[in-house]
Amino acid sequence: MKKIILFLALAMGVSGMQAQIKIGGKKVNVGKAEKAIKDAASAVTLSDAEIIALCREAVVWMDNNNPVADESTEYGERLARLTKNIKEANGLPLNFKVYHVTDVNAFACGDGSIRVFSALMDIMNDDELMAIIGHEIGHIAGTDVKDAMKNAYLTSAAINAAGAVNNSVAALSETELGELTKSFFGAQFSQKQEFAADDYGFKTCLEHGFSPYGMANSLERLVELSQGAKASTVQKMFSSHPDSEKRAKRMKEKADKYTAENK
Repeated sequence: MKKIILFLALAMGVSGMQAQIKIGGKKVNVGKAEKAIKDAASAVTLSDAEIIALCREAVVWMDNNNPVADESTEYGERLARLTKNIKEANGLPLNFKVYHVTDVNAFACGDGSIRVFSALMDIMNDDELMAIIGHEIGHIAGTDVKDAMKNAYLTSAAINAAGAVNNSVAALSETELGELTKSFFGAQFSQKQEFAADDYGFKTCLEHGFSPYGMANSLERLVELSQGAKASTVQKMFSSHPDSEKRAKRMKEKADKYTAENK
């Protein structure tokens, strides 16, 4: 990001002299660079309400571009059953859907949307799946996904001036939304954020009558898959949720302690 900002500052500095400059042998359109700077500044000052609106638009785009398994399906019915008593996180209403796709993944967005992939549901029992759902809710409760979406927009705007919202987060084109969601899925959470989300998943399991080992077991299962024939199907989940082996060990220790104290 520092390199991007440096490049943009350089472009702005020479904008009065010429329409294009060369960096690394490549021509750069200064007008677009100037616009990118304005977009980046806009991203920095986005309010919570604007980020939620941006997230909502991105989720609608993703829902329209993925097959959704509704509650008439086995996947949709199962997710509805597991989440029927989970309505909000820190006052933000939650909504849940299943994407009927082959990747092993789940994600949350800053508007309260949580999407679970059917391939993930295929390999998880209810205890493990509830832990994953709780983990994703934890990212919402901790505002991690709001920050990730903001950073995704900032990166998209800085790299490509076409990512401008033109004073309205609802003005993104189909192409821009696609690029934004790619940036969002490429974002990584910090270890601190992951630990906090794991703790939230652990707490969610306990609050709703599921096993305290759900979080540890789900992470262990993902680690096993990442080392086997289905490694490619969990690649995206590992890229955005790293250090699963370390986290699994931590959550097993936490479950062991809880079990010992509550015999």
